[in-house]
Amino acid sequence: MTASTTQQEILRAKVNLETSRIAWKDLQRFFASGGAIAVSSDLDLVEVAFQISEDNKKQVAQWLSEGKIGPVSDDQALAWYEADADVWAVVVSPYVLVQEVKDVLHS
Repeated sequence: MTASTTQQEILRAKVNLETSRIAWKDLQRFFASGGAIAVSSDLDLVEVAFQISEDNKKQVAQWLSEGKIGPVSDDQALAWYEADADVWAVVVSPYVLVQEVKDVLHS
């Protein structure tokens, strides 16, 4: 294991620890200022946050072009607000990355 790999693992773990479930209503000021970034549910929120924090422009540009990440839309913000929804969130300054909480059913 290289020092670079170890450093990346530490940074991923740090991002993971900083990720939490929060009421969308508590993030309104970030949305109002344009700082709330939606992350598609088919992406790993921690990995997206890590890649942004590492300034991986190529990967971020790909996600943007595919519509996998981008500013939270007015319609989505309103839907979450009216549903009193929780989202997963993590700060990657100056942004707050948010992802819809998907309930997992166990059989």
